[in-house]
Amino acid sequence: MIEVRALGAEDWRLWRDLRLAALGEAPYAFASRLADWQGPSGTEERWRARLSGSNTHDLVAEDRGTPVGMASGIETADPAAVALIAMWVAPQARGRGVGDALIAAVEQWARRSGARSLLLSVAAGNTAAAALYRRNGFRDLQGTQDADGTRQLEKAL
Repeated sequence: MIEVRALGAEDWRLWRDLRLAALGEAPYAFASRLADWQGPSGTEERWRARLSGSNTHDLVAEDRGTPVGMASGIETADPAAVALIAMWVAPQARGRGVGDALIAAVEQWARRSGARSLLLSVAAGNTAAAALYRRNGFRDLQGTQDADGTRQLEKAL
């Protein structure tokens, strides 16, 4: 059974482990690089700060107590929009509804925050993620494909 729960600064080790796994397993899917969060940059203070923002909602998905995915919602400059970021599902948990559950949880938070749309970026060639997002009601924003092929998607709430 998949359960999604919100994280706080005290969960920094869990978030760190998931984020490093995500950046290592799917570096093409994120704007950050693994090296950006390791070594001297990967301090406890930095990880705690990432989870302490008042404009974010950080989530973990667990399957029988084992962390299998993560996602965040973050407020944007437009108060009517929230961005879905840092979305990742462990390879062994893909195809089991983890991504759907994470998206639904970010959507709920976005609605409670007063947002009317949910935005995200999907890397060129990341067809599995694009299919997940489209299945969950996201559509391409016209004219928003970046030079590297990254697409911007939106879902009305």
